[in-house]
Amino acid sequence: MTKYNFSDIEKKWQNKWEEENAFKVDEEFEKEKYYCLEMFPYPSGKLHMGHVRNYSIGDVIARFKTMNGYNVLHPIGWDAFGLPAENAAIKNNIHPDKWTRENIAEMQKQLKELGISYDWDREVTTCLPDYYKWTQSIFLQFYKHGLAYKKKSPVNWCPSCETVLANEQVVNERCERCDTVVAKKNLDQWYFKITDYAEKLLDDISKLKGWPDKVKIMQENWIGKSYGAEMKFKIEGSDKSLEIFTTRPDTTYGVTFMVLAPEHPFVNELVKGTEYEDQVTEFVDKLKHLSELERTGGNVEKEGIFIGRYAVNPLNNNKIPIYIANYVLMDYGTGAVMAVPAHDERDFEFANKYDIDIIPVIKPEELEKVEDIELPYTEPGIMVNSGEFNGLENRDGSEKIIKFIEDKGFGKRTTNYRLRDWLISRQRYWGTPIPIVYCDKCGIVPVPEENLPVLLPTDVVFSGKGESPLTTSGSFKNTPCPKCGSLAKRETDTMDTFLDSSWYFLRYTDPKNENEIFDKEKASYWMDVDQYIGGVEHAILHLLYARFFTKVLYDIGFSPVDEPFKNLLTQGMVLKDGAKMSKSKGNVVSPKEIITKYGADTARLFILFAAPPERDLEWSDTGVEGSYRFLNRVWRLVDEFKDSISSANTVNNIVSKEDKELNFVINNTIKRVTEDISQRFNFNTAISAIMELVNEVYKYKENDKEKINQNLTTKALETILVLLCPFAPHITEELWNKIGKRTSIHDEKWPKYDNKALLKEEIEIVIQVNGKVRDRSKVSKNTSKDQLEKIALNNKKVKSFIDGKQIVKVICVPGKLVNIVAK
Repeated sequence: MTKYNFSDIEKKWQNKWEEENAFKVDEEFEKEKYYCLEMFPYPSGKLHMGHVRNYSIGDVIARFKTMNGYNVLHPIGWDAFGLPAENAAIKNNIHPDKWTRENIAEMQKQLKELGISYDWDREVTTCLPDYYKWTQSIFLQFYKHGLAYKKKSPVNWCPSCETVLANEQVVNERCERCDTVVAKKNLDQWYFKITDYAEKLLDDISKLKGWPDKVKIMQENWIGKSYGAEMKFKIEGSDKSLEIFTTRPDTTYGVTFMVLAPEHPFVNELVKGTEYEDQVTEFVDKLKHLSELERTGGNVEKEGIFIGRYAVNPLNNNKIPIYIANYVLMDYGTGAVMAVPAHDERDFEFANKYDIDIIPVIKPEELEKVEDIELPYTEPGIMVNSGEFNGLENRDGSEKIIKFIEDKGFGKRTTNYRLRDWLISRQRYWGTPIPIVYCDKCGIVPVPEENLPVLLPTDVVFSGKGESPLTTSGSFKNTPCPKCGSLAKRETDTMDTFLDSSWYFLRYTDPKNENEIFDKEKASYWMDVDQYIGGVEHAILHLLYARFFTKVLYDIGFSPVDEPFKNLLTQGMVLKDGAKMSKSKGNVVSPKEIITKYGADTARLFILFAAPPERDLEWSDTGVEGSYRFLNRVWRLVDEFKDSISSANTVNNIVSKEDKELNFVINNTIKRVTEDISQRFNFNTAISAIMELVNEVYKYKENDKEKINQNLTTKALETILVLLCPFAPHITEELWNKIGKRTSIHDEKWPKYDNKALLKEEIEIVIQVNGKVRDRSKVSKNTSKDQLEKIALNNKKVKSFIDGKQIVKVICVPGKLVNIVAK
């Protein structure tokens, strides 16, 4: 018997697949397509177990769909721009391009070692000019259609390094490079108007039938549509008003203070030259380096300061003190909030801390006295302390107050969104250059399409200090104006890397096109993506941005679809010792070590067998060994029978009881595996079914040699290999070859089961006494109720439980059970 030498086998078939370009796919417009896509990786240099799980899931689906007759697009690429490459350049004195290309080469090798069925001819790399040329082209389309604009906004600033820091570079409020406390600095930066698409993005969530509910809910909450009113509160002693948005106009009579974001433009003006200026400035400076989470997290103490000014409530003319506080952000709403402590938990906490009035204006309907209200009260109720609106149910009161403020001219009904425009500027080198030129004569000038790509220069200095490294390249920064030819300056910010991943799935449909972003006929054939696979951590930003891009490209006539992903699978994490794998925890398992010790097929099989794909998976060394042992069992089984494999295509002589049982298991396994993959992606139960079939064949071969039906055994072995091949592609390809097949197993059609074979002539029934199982018995499927009753009453085990008792009744459920009720 030959040994299962996984190392040689896997290399052999990987080389053959590569030589033959086995997974290349072209458009076959008359054939039904299937587009299977896993989220492409950042080229960090090494695959981790999360990658192995993600790509193995996609590979099973792609191979299964191919075997079911679909024309399958299964591409791969690299999300290759980003901060780690720039940090590596600073730390190791290596150019980001070289670092990235080396990492890509290493990860390409690792993916090929896993045997993933990618069409490598469609590979895209976002840091190459043939890709980012089209990212720049998309930017110009956004600019042309009024969806790209520039405005001042705060960034993380390290005063020691004199540079902008990404959020990832700020650790415990300090610069990760020099440990200096990070401040905020206002810079002119580019934005995309994603808010123009807020309503479409929200409404079209209903189209995402194949997405997990939790992801759809997360997107709905992120967009955050709310109905309410905009109102103006005049500032006492000023010609200015504070504009606020509220979803609770019914509580306006209960406003006892106003809260501004410390960054609100009115703050400096209102305190300038007053006794409050120094302490307000000190408080604002204190908050400058804090992140949004550090200011607004649920466990963060509410802090604020009175700025010495008052606003006027437009409904009752009450004077209201104005505070600034950590829990109000300039990026949300108008940066000003009307505070109603009796009916808002944050405001209640703040008012108690700073001894501010609390006036209840909504009471539960069943309460008589306002004094008995348990505050803060946030449920519906009846309006009180609200002037002419007293006694109204609060929802009716909201409507009447909105009409009142509209009639009086100091407010209006409005819809608000939590979603903010997308800040795309990054003060970094390793990203797509923004194709904009600044000319003293012409102003902001977009680079003409024919001049794209704007190439990243190589003559830059990576010091970690100063502005973007692009500013150190004179050849890049100084350029003629495209309009007038005068000396001008290029934009030295690069684009957020989320732009690169917001349209890559479209480029895969036509990745080599040098003349346009993609051919629309090809994109129309392949799009939308039938199955998208990736982590739930991308539920908001990546998936929302990809939807936004697709809708914009659809509206301007580029994309053939307005939603990119028909179905979404969010796989769980790979855990070890109950925690996510990480170097700091010392619980990392290297895919390379597993592949070296057990082979790629074992790694794939275990990671698909250990848990359903949407759940977290606990790593188990014994589980890996179990998967390896199973593959060895398959190897030995086929190897034992390889010389006696029948060439017969049909199995007609199924006569013996053992033949019938094996034939039933073969067909039942085909049915189970087909349904588990196609309907539920329950790969773990599909693999379990294949294991049961292997056990059944081992059991069958123990029969008298003369009783073994060679044709049936052949059918069983071929079925095992074909069903197993999407999960373990190398060993099945080798064994297919060993049994005399000259074509690839992956070109085989997926087997169909015979319904007739699933109709058993003999079935097992349960026999109960007073509802408790006492025995089981095999009977003919045609056994009548009367016969079942006799069989049950005469059963030896049952007799011991009913002797001396009165039989009250016998309940027969044909094909399932007999229950004897006795007392």
